[in-house]
Amino acid sequence: MKKLMLLSLVSMFVLGSCVSKKEYAALEAKHKETQDLLNSATVKLNTCLADAAAANARVEGLKDQLADLRKSNQDLIDTKGNLTTLTQKGAENLEKSLESLREKDIKITRLQDALTKKDSVTLAVVTALKKEVGLDDPDIEINVEKGVVFISIADKLLFQSGSYNVTNRAKEILGKVAKVVNSRPNFEAMVEAHTDNVPYKRDVLLDNWDLSVKRATSVVRVLESLGVNPQQLIAAGRSEYQPLMPNDTAQNRAANRRTRIVVLPKIDQFYEMIEEEMKELSAGND
Repeated sequence: MKKLMLLSLVSMFVLGSCVSKKEYAALEAKHKETQDLLNSATVKLNTCLADAAAANARVEGLKDQLADLRKSNQDLIDTKGNLTTLTQKGAENLEKSLESLREKDIKITRLQDALTKKDSVTLAVVTALKKEVGLDDPDIEINVEKGVVFISIADKLLFQSGSYNVTNRAKEILGKVAKVVNSRPNFEAMVEAHTDNVPYKRDVLLDNWDLSVKRATSVVRVLESLGVNPQQLIAAGRSEYQPLMPNDTAQNRAANRRTRIVVLPKIDQFYEMIEEEMKELSAGND
């Protein structure tokens, strides 16, 4: 990875002396995009490696338990050979316990595989979003939190002050988001609208709850008009109660006024995937 970064830097230096400023700037922007994607992939890889290490540690622990139980079972059987009172039923129960542990070991492996598949899809979504939306706008943030992808868009890009009508600039950005969501029919897009703590009341809207919900539904309607399946969409108003920072300055309040589009796998389909793994496991044991 370090060699790749060094090669990119050397290439940029050489090209910079041979191409125009415009071409150099384009190459530099492309390099930044590649570097950001590489950093994102590296973080995700490290997370996956840590999860895999933890899962392997649990498996090793179960293997030790299995070995201990097998030894205990053999000791009991040997004792029975020396005219002890171990019954055949007791031995069968012990063997059932061993079989249960073996199944548990396999289930852990299957679950780990399912989680790995989910993480791979999540990384693909992040990559697609960064490619479509771009990385050069400080008012748009694309990231991963607790296994889900989110796009955070500053309030000033989506709405005029105190309004819930979506701007033309917002429709352009949402069009790029819609393209990625449409390519993932097994994912949902939850639109979360956040406000600052300045009291709000206008027309039929009574407070920041009303404003945030109305803004969320406005974004949802735009996504639907761009071809996103409405069954994939969720509108959520969070009002002022999940600020990024204290509402003590104009700058902080502006940061708290934001809309997040959370792209996440449908929970029921995720569990269906795990259940399918379990069915295959059961069929293999029959």
